[in-house]
Amino acid sequence: MKQRQKVTMMGGTGEADASFGDGLAAAARSIIADGRRALTDPELSDPEAVHEVRKALKRWRALLRLLGRPLGEHADQLRMEARELMRAIAGARDAQSSLDALGDLRKAEAPFSPTSAETIRVRLTEMRDEAEAKSFTKTMRDRLSRYLDYATLSLERWPLKAIDFDTVTDGLTSTYRRARQLAPDGWSAAEAEHLHDLRRRVVEHRHQMDLVEPLWPRLGKVWAEEAQRLRNQLGACQDLAVLTGFTAPHQPLAPWRSRLSPLIEERRAAHLKTAQRLSGRLFAEKPKAFRRRIAALWSARNSR
Repeated sequence: MKQRQKVTMMGGTGEADASFGDGLAAAARSIIADGRRALTDPELSDPEAVHEVRKALKRWRALLRLLGRPLGEHADQLRMEARELMRAIAGARDAQSSLDALGDLRKAEAPFSPTSAETIRVRLTEMRDEAEAKSFTKTMRDRLSRYLDYATLSLERWPLKAIDFDTVTDGLTSTYRRARQLAPDGWSAAEAEHLHDLRRRVVEHRHQMDLVEPLWPRLGKVWAEEAQRLRNQLGACQDLAVLTGFTAPHQPLAPWRSRLSPLIEERRAAHLKTAQRLSGRLFAEKPKAFRRRIAALWSARNSR
């Protein structure tokens, strides 16, 4: 699948002469196009297509939240519908998350039998493929396609040229504040659900910051990379939590619970240590200071 072209709010591909509203529209069109490609690319397997569709919908939801105030109830409705679609095609996600966690456990210092690891891998792969077949059907593909059609029609009616940067800065700051507030006081004792909520907000923040990267490309690139690293660490913790769930009594991996549990705890502790450091850097500024920074960068860009 072709790598998506980075599109920002500063213009279709960052051109200085493009209007702010044009940039918003270009970003929205790019996300929708990526979703369509994921549904129609014959080279993608079903798991790959689901992954790419979910990625596009996450970016779309981040944009909708950013535009929530000026677009109002319509943006909220579209965002909730996108969330339901993501849930509907996530049937295989738990099994895939556990497969990713199983791969992560290879980095643990304690040994684990290769034979057991392969047995678990086969079992999880079968579970994933079965769930995929049940959820990512032609009917679901058609449903996703209709949603993207509706999103395209909605986009054409949005008064994007009337949205000023101050309004978007408020949205950026709101997402930043929500993520910052979720950073736990005690990382090692943080509940899996709390870390999952933080990850969702970090994902949203990362996608929104992509849109304003041209305000200061060098800083924007580093910021996006740090946010992505934090997202990855929190995602690894979530994968390990899902794998832990499969080791509970009467679950598919219950026979391996005693051997997997110490490995899972070791890897979780390592990821949390890194996540705490990344979060401290990424959310060092208070929200008001963050807002002033974004506003100052916009002002500097317009004064050139």
